[in-house]
Amino acid sequence: MKKAVLGVLITLFVSCTNETENLNTDKTTSDPVAMADKTAVICGSDMVRQKFLSENPDAAQRMLQIENSTSEFIKQKTMGKVLPDGSVEIPVIFNVLYTNATNNVSDARINSQIDVLNKAFASTHANVSNIPSAFQPVNAGDTKIKFRLVQVNRKSTTTSNWAPNDNMKKSSTGGINATDPTKYLNIWVVNYMPYQTGYVLGYATFPESAGLWNDGVVMMDEYIGEGGPVATHNKGRVTVHEVGHYLNLRHIWGDANCGNDFVDDTPQQITNHRGVPSYPKMETCGGVSRSVMFMNYMDYSDETTLFMFTKKQNDRMQASISANGPRAGLRLL
Repeated sequence: MKKAVLGVLITLFVSCTNETENLNTDKTTSDPVAMADKTAVICGSDMVRQKFLSENPDAAQRMLQIENSTSEFIKQKTMGKVLPDGSVEIPVIFNVLYTNATNNVSDARINSQIDVLNKAFASTHANVSNIPSAFQPVNAGDTKIKFRLVQVNRKSTTTSNWAPNDNMKKSSTGGINATDPTKYLNIWVVNYMPYQTGYVLGYATFPESAGLWNDGVVMMDEYIGEGGPVATHNKGRVTVHEVGHYLNLRHIWGDANCGNDFVDDTPQQITNHRGVPSYPKMETCGGVSRSVMFMNYMDYSDETTLFMFTKKQNDRMQASISANGPRAGLRLL
């Protein structure tokens, strides 16, 4: 295998805090000159996971067990023994924390986010035709994972800035408590998540947190659904990226130089990608030069460039929601 599970603990504690992008830290400014001197963390999932695992050794053990069971699931699937149909419809709860009408993200935007998720996970969006021919054989196609909006909870607050520390997930700290995270995917929507010199667009908990009080995804309101104000990220695919983490996908570069994402059909790459790269984009890892899959949802390219999961990535997601997986509760409604 290109990427062995045995290396999981070695690469686990590589943070994504050094993964920066020239996105404006002032939400009211669109001046590209001003933006050039600002940095932002695109995805806070690995950063939050690192802290959680360092403080909870039992969770680190659960993570290793999940990796082992995921490998066994993939092995069994090749033998035709697991999930012959594979369809699961995940019920979704949105928890919106807003300070004014602008960041009280509309029902229309929320519904469009569900639509984006369903198209991304079914591979039915228009960009499918843009997948390079070399990667078409490994395109996941219909992952058999669907999403259904169940409820939207809204709460007016005077808090504009929410650090990526889960305070938005507790009523006692001004947030909204999760709706039974053993059975629902909770998505919290907040106004702003400052971090260091930039901000976090979104972050998710991984399956070792399944069912805990803080389990779910957090997004800034600007990146929910289609039609947001940030031109490079207004198609709802940042949320697709975070839901990928929620279903046990790592960043495609493995959060390290030529790192390990535990997926055999994603080419190893040196690091994340930004903007709109041109295909083929050749990089060398392990002495092998290959074109990288910067159009994978688990990279950092602009949203117009993100439009595929792979078959092996889907194996990992299916393992997480299988009858014996850590997120089996999502199958029960």
